[in-house]
Amino acid sequence: MSPRRRRRMARGAQYAVFAVALVLLATLADWRRLQEQFLDPSVAGQLFPDLITVALWNTVVYTLTGFGVGLVLGLVVALMRLSSVGPYRWLAMAYIEFFRGLPALLIFIFVGVGVPLAFPGLVFPGGTYGQVACALGLVSAAYMAETIRAGIQAVPRGQMEAARTLGMSYAGAMRSIVIPQAFRIIVPPLTNELVLLFKDSSLVLFLGVTLQERELTKFGRDLASQEANTTPIFVAGLCYLLVTIPLGLLVRRLEARHAKAR
Repeated sequence: MSPRRRRRMARGAQYAVFAVALVLLATLADWRRLQEQFLDPSVAGQLFPDLITVALWNTVVYTLTGFGVGLVLGLVVALMRLSSVGPYRWLAMAYIEFFRGLPALLIFIFVGVGVPLAFPGLVFPGGTYGQVACALGLVSAAYMAETIRAGIQAVPRGQMEAARTLGMSYAGAMRSIVIPQAFRIIVPPLTNELVLLFKDSSLVLFLGVTLQERELTKFGRDLASQEANTTPIFVAGLCYLLVTIPLGLLVRRLEARHAKAR
């Protein structure tokens, strides 16, 4: 038997196993009970319009504000990481290793409980929204700093040398020449970070939010307890997919466009 024929037979066997598994899943599963527990139309209908106008809206706001804080802080930490001043590099490395190693849940608890205890009377701008932006920003900045640093180092050194030859200062060359090119390189990984932040926003429930401040997970969990049915959680999960899947497609398109440009 030729190698080509063996490969065809191996692929055919794999397809057959997959088809048998699908048939067994379709015949053995109790789809009626699954539908009643996870996709009950009567329960799902009660989720609207608050599912969109409150839960999904808050999730998007939390994600975008946290991403904005993380991007600014990550850029500062990345520049400190590349600085020729030793204390700046050490401080940036300590920040990255500390916040990259801690679970995001602990950071949310620290922001929601530890900071008010350490600084009595401190009020975050925007209340809960400010707390969430701070917590998500601290979480994401450590990862974004390393991504931005890698992007800056990926820019050819000749770009900086040419700018300095033309009389530009180091700061001016970084601001006008190097950093814009670095961000063009790191757009795909930054978009991936946005997807991760969108899911990490579910940790907001540990801050004790009000009814109008709930995000998707908290909203689904509360309604599931109220209705004694997991349909709200399942529908909330579908809302996550409605956002993360298009973002994933955008990442792949950006990566392909960047590869073509290179």
